[in-house]
Amino acid sequence: MTTAEQQFARTVKEHKSTIYTVCYMFSQDADEVNDLFQEVLVNLWKGFDGFQHRSDIQTWIYRVALNTCISLDRKKRRAATVRLTMDINLFEDSDEDTKQVDMLHKRISKLQPFDRAIVLLWLENLPYEEIGQIVGITAKNVSVRLVRIREQLKNMSYD
Repeated sequence: MTTAEQQFARTVKEHKSTIYTVCYMFSQDADEVNDLFQEVLVNLWKGFDGFQHRSDIQTWIYRVALNTCISLDRKKRRAATVRLTMDINLFEDSDEDTKQVDMLHKRISKLQPFDRAIVLLWLENLPYEEIGQIVGITAKNVSVRLVRIREQLKNMSYD
């Protein structure tokens, strides 16, 4: 294994949870999350040599992961296939906390991809400045968008 490959493997290992968090925000299906994860890794590898450390490595990873997931989400929505499944989880959690988390995830998944990305980064407790760097808008714009997104989430139906 070359030095670049070792450095890449180390970077992925350190930031694996960040990548999975982004992927999970764009799908709850385990297979699809793994596919998204693989696509993100491919794009990270393609850009790894060109990363110039102008920003923090985690900021760059977020940006690549979000751009990859948003692009694939757009392609998926254009294709609009109906997925049939026979999977039934008889041991599904039904406590109040799990129901609330599930409801929040369903509502967030109804948001536009860009807004979903902002919410994800906010839920990760990133400062507005860093969220702005990742998605390419100002910190003030992040603040305004989050207010609008919160209102949108509050006004969504319960289904």
